[in-house]
Parts: sequence; C-alpha cells; structure tokens
Amino acid sequence: MAPKVVEYLKSPPSAAHLAAILAKLGKGPKDIVRKKEADAAGIDVGALSDQALIAALAANPAAIERPIVVKGDKAALGRPPESVLSIL
Repeated sequence: MAPKVVEYLKSPPSAAHLAAILAKLGKGPKDIVRKKEADAAGIDVGALSDQALIAALAANPAAIERPIVVKGDKAALGRPPESVLSIL
C-alpha cells in the first residue's frame, strides 16, 4: 500500500477522521497544533479538552501541523522529513 499525504488544507478532515489520524500517529491533538495558526484562529489549546481541540482543529485545518503521511494503520508527521521513513 502506498503512503497517502493528507492534504487537509484542500480537503479538511472531519473531527472523526482527524481522531482516526491521531490514533494512527499515536499522538494527542496538542501534539499536532501549529501554535501561531491556532493563536490566530483564537484556539486556546490549553483550555480545551482533547475532543474540543480535535473539533477546533477540524474547523481550522491551518492550525494542524503538516504534512501528515498515512500508510495503512500507521501515520507520521513529516517534520522532520526523516520521521516518515519509519512507516514506509
């Protein structure tokens, strides 16, 4: 199976899809937040539950760290790029 880059700026994920990606990453929503973009969108990361933060990120995909590469039941953040090698 070829890896798939989730282009969520072009096609934003639903909260459920984002939660599934987080499960594949083995990370929580705070681990994939782009802080400047979250601040600009008015997302108070520290004040939100994980579920509320996932919903906020789904509504504001620019605040999600990118790229995320998904391959089967695994995913990796593409920063640094070498991290993707572990799932290929």
